[in-house]
Amino acid sequence: MRTVLQRVKSASVTVDGELISQIGKGLLVLAAISKDDTEKDVESMAAKILKAKLFDDGTGEQKGNWKRGVMDIGGEVLCVSQFTLLASVKKGNKPDFHQSASGVKAKELYQTFFKKVGEIYQPDKVKDGIFAAMMDVALVNDGPVTIQIDTNPPKMEDPSGLSTPSTTVDANDLVNKMTNITKEFKIPAELLE
Repeated sequence: MRTVLQRVKSASVTVDGELISQIGKGLLVLAAISKDDTEKDVESMAAKILKAKLFDDGTGEQKGNWKRGVMDIGGEVLCVSQFTLLASVKKGNKPDFHQSASGVKAKELYQTFFKKVGEIYQPDKVKDGIFAAMMDVALVNDGPVTIQIDTNPPKMEDPSGLSTPSTTVDANDLVNKMTNITKEFKIPAELLE
């Protein structure tokens, strides 16, 4: 699952000219369900976004000290489903959405996510758009502060080239491989003179 959190002074969702939801100070959460996501992923993400320290502590001493989450400030949350967050343009210029979950799975898991955010926080402070609708989302950024969070962040590629792409790098294994390389390196005797 991928979310993009935007700290806002206000945000709203309109569909076909009709105001669906609006919030004051808080978080606009754009959320995308991937084809590999599970209920555990969406529940974990719900907790993560509510605990994210994106707001100042209110002491006025220093802007940007980011010590409080949206619940700490009594802010509101507007969740908007947005499968396009998982788009890829690696091949060509047209985005592909192969990482996005299918409609039925995406809807079920998104609704689980939205419900969990309300359960953890306060249902009356958590608003929603309309799943799969063409929505106009308006916001007044606070900062601006925009953060992306993935439940399954991509693994760092092995810069050494010593492991296969399907495996993760084990530091001990890497040291052993490097040791073997140095042990096998021999300098011809004529170069030592």
